This record gives sequence, structure tokens and C-alpha cells, in this order.
Amino acid sequence: MRSRILRAILLAVAVTGIALGIPLGYTALRLVDDGARGDLASRARQIAALIDDQIADGRPIDLEPVQVGVPEGGHLVVTSADGVREFGTTPGPDALSVELPIAQQGTVRLEVSSAPMHTAQYQVAALVVLLVVLSVGTGTVVATVTARKLARPLRHVAARAARLGAGDFRRDDRRHDVPELDLVADALDKSAGALAQLVQRERELVGDVSHQLRSRLTALQLRLEALSLHPEPDAAAEARAALEQAERLGEVLNEMLAAARAARAVGAEPLDLGAELSAIAEEWREPLRGVGRALRVRVPEGLLARATPARLREAIGVLLDNALRHGEGPVTVSARRDDATVVVEVADGGAGVPDELAHHIFERGVSGGGSTGVGLALARALVDADGGRLELSTARPATFAVFLPVPKAEDVVGVSWRTDLTPR
Repeated sequence: MRSRILRAILLAVAVTGIALGIPLGYTALRLVDDGARGDLASRARQIAALIDDQIADGRPIDLEPVQVGVPEGGHLVVTSADGVREFGTTPGPDALSVELPIAQQGTVRLEVSSAPMHTAQYQVAALVVLLVVLSVGTGTVVATVTARKLARPLRHVAARAARLGAGDFRRDDRRHDVPELDLVADALDKSAGALAQLVQRERELVGDVSHQLRSRLTALQLRLEALSLHPEPDAAAEARAALEQAERLGEVLNEMLAAARAARAVGAEPLDLGAELSAIAEEWREPLRGVGRALRVRVPEGLLARATPARLREAIGVLLDNALRHGEGPVTVSARRDDATVVVEVADGGAGVPDELAHHIFERGVSGGGSTGVGLALARALVDADGGRLELSTARPATFAVFLPVPKAEDVVGVSWRTDLTPR
């Protein structure tokens, strides 16, 4: 996009330079030519007037008084009834000449070399070319700065759209004072909010359906187990057959839920948590520093976890935003290996979560600080989509723990690891 903008502006500058340079150069050359010829004609008129005065007084033509009007290197030829009189040397074939009539059918012809005029024309032409080059150069600098200024917000909006497609639903308040781009940014923020609500509703729906089906299926299995002990052999056999079908239905339900989780986590990949969490922390270090708080990151070298980068950024970003809004003191982001999972903890030194909210903190619409109550519910949905879980491990001070799966050995490609995937 920047190259297209740059080419368009440079083309406009070049066309403008050519459109102005050619007429300006032609006009400058004509002015030099007209100036040289006008000066020569003025001198010739003065000489002709002096000679006319001599003829009118009855004196013979004398060129000595008019020699002062002949330019340096010029050639004066006076033709009259008394003959031809000359002063100076012939300037050559390529000369400027002016011929004027005098009394008694005579003429005055004044000639000078055209070399000085051509030199002046070359200088003027060089000056015009220099001005055009300076104009194009200035236009190029302005075009480069303008293209960069216009392309930067376009790249930012494109990156925002890419993050949105990757699952990063955080609101981006950055605007560029370009009405059209700001409208796109507003639309992306609205889409992000709508998608976040959709993800949350999907998770809640899957959870509710799974819970209801499992509850009803468990109750049905208990009834069938009781019927399988019926003294009537036929009734007991039918109950056992029905119980077997119920167990198969339970297995199918588990497989479908596992497939749904795997489909949501299709973008998950082995991540180096040291690099990922450090990059996330860089985004939040300045906002926390602005309120006089520090952000520390403690991650063992080489610690890997399986997650989607955009979802992890979003989830950790929600927890850091929560610590910024509702917590106090320094914020710590740490990670450790725990059996078959990797635990990422975000903690601060504030008063923590009130007891009445501790068990409902991840429910949509629940908030203790006047916020929308969407962030933590969305963060849990995103972590759950990658096969992990988000919990409030400590209410006072508030410590949130993200449990992520450890990548399998065959999934780790191009990442430094040991055979047991333990931290170095």
C-alpha cells in the first residue's frame, strides 16, 4: 500500500514538474534572447540617431563619436551614399545583428557574437533544471513521509483485523484522525465485542448441554442398573441391553465433546512461554508504569506449552487489565511446570476478590469494580478452547492461574526441547 501511495504522489510530482518546467524553461530562454536582441537594437538606434544628426548638419559621417555605443567585440557597418564605413571585427557566421535605416537611403547594421547570449541561456536552463530537480526532490521527500504516514494506520488496521481473525478480541482504542480508517477501527471493535460474546455463548451452551445430557444420562443409567436386577429374566435382559446402549451413548457424547474442543484448538501450537509472556508483558508494562506500578515476568528457560498465540495474548491481557484496574502494587506473571500441565499465574498485591464474588467471578456480567464483567468470562472461554482452564487460585491477594497442556513430543518442531519436555 505504501509503495502505491508513493508511486501515485511521485507521478503527480513528476507530471507537475514537467508541466511547469518546460514552459518555464522556454520562457526563460526567450527572455534571454529578447533581452540580448533588445539591447542590441537600442544601441543601434542610438548610433543611427547620431549619424542622422551628422548628415542633417551637413557633416561627413564620422564613426569615432559612435564607437562608444558599439558593444565589446561588436561590428558596426554604416552604408550611405558616400560608401561603406566599418568599425570592429566581424563576429562570425553565428551572430546577432540589427539593421536600421538612416537618412539618404543608408543603413546601420550592428552585429555581436551570439556566444554570450547562448551562455546566458545555458545558465538559465541549468537554473530551471535545478529548480525542477529540487522541486521533484522535495516532492519525493514529502511523498515518502506522506506515504509512510498514510500506510502506518493502514497496516495497523490490517494487523488489527488479522488479530481479530486469530481470536484476539481485545478492544483497540488507537485512532488515526482519518475518518474512514477510524470508522473501520470502530467496526472492528464492534465485531470483536460481538465475536467475544459469541465465543462466550458457545462455551456456555456447550457446557450447559454437556451438563444436562450427562445428568440425564447418569439418571437413566441408574434406573437401568436397578432394572437389570429385576427378578424377571426377560425384563432384566432388556434393561442390561438398554444400559449397554446408554453407556455407548455416553462414549459418543464424550467423543463429540472432545472433537469439538479439538476443532476449537486447531490453531494451538507449542509455544516458548518465556518469549510469549515477555512480549505480552511489554504491551502492559507502560500502562502499569504510568500508575506507578511494576510488572515482573518469571518464566523458566525453555518452558513450553500448547496454546493458540492470539488466544493466550487475549487471556493474559485480560488478567493484566484486571490487575491494572482492580489491583494494587506490583504485578507478577510467572510460569511453572506442574505434572502434565503448565501453570501461568498472574498475581498482584491488592485487596483481592471479595468472598461474595469469588465463586462467581468468571460468570458473565459479574464485576466488583463497575466494569462490564465480560473479560474474565471471555478469558476462561479462550483458555478452555485451547484445552486448558482458568481458575482463581487465590482470592487474597488475587492470583489467577491458567492451566495449559504440555505439547506432545511429535508436536515440538523447531523448538529446543528435551525428551521429557521438562524445563531446563
